[in-house]
Amino acid sequence: MCNQCVIEGVKKSMLSRRSLFKGAALAGAAAAASGLVSQQAFAQAPSRVVDLTHTYDAQFPTFDGAPGIEYEWAVEFADSGYQLHKLTIFEHTGTHIDAPFHFSEDGISVDQLEPQKLVAPLAIIDITDRAAQDANATVEAADIERWISENGDLPAGAVVALRSGWAKKVKEASFRNDPDGNFAFPGFGKSATDLLLKLDAAAIGVDTLSLDPGNSADFAVHNSWLPAGRYGIEGLKNLEELPVKGATIVVGAPTHRGGTGGPARILALL
Repeated sequence: MCNQCVIEGVKKSMLSRRSLFKGAALAGAAAAASGLVSQQAFAQAPSRVVDLTHTYDAQFPTFDGAPGIEYEWAVEFADSGYQLHKLTIFEHTGTHIDAPFHFSEDGISVDQLEPQKLVAPLAIIDITDRAAQDANATVEAADIERWISENGDLPAGAVVALRSGWAKKVKEASFRNDPDGNFAFPGFGKSATDLLLKLDAAAIGVDTLSLDPGNSADFAVHNSWLPAGRYGIEGLKNLEELPVKGATIVVGAPTHRGGTGGPARILALL
């Protein structure tokens, strides 16, 4: 074979390889651009974020009446140029999580809650009118069935929240007690939570002091819902600003090891 033939063959081979690499590069760029567009499509900020968390201080109502949080300066700015508090916190105060471990000897602790169950569809059951007439009103199975009839199936893994209007009373004695000093606030009835277990709800939430109503003598919901491996959220606010379906709830559960629950930041995305 002549030298010139060899040279021409090499040139053709190089041009062919260049075309191949160029095509691959263009295809790669197109794929990257497509991926970028896809990422951007999934990374859009929500049109609205609603904070469902009460500001937490020593005046916030608690079940036993004692302050749920205490502050003490550990470092002060005047002395050190920075500052920080030492906090003493009771787990079940403020807007907070009830983990299964709260009402079961060997249940899941708050740090063990599955992350995918902390970002979930939010379904709201509104009993505001009923609660205005009865401080110990409850969500029952019929309310869940009515919600499904009006809104379609409850999404699997949903967080189902009771909306009673009670959060507006948080600075009043009536948030916790009736005029005679008895516990009085709305909650879930066991018929509702038994049905929600069958419907695979991940959690329940209330805008009151407890998952059970104030006049509960046996804490039937705490004693059945939490040991079943579900969690609860107590002390929500701003549920009135949300539709009964369509929002996503983000539950900022604490992660202290072995916790039975704890204060949390709860957000709803629309």
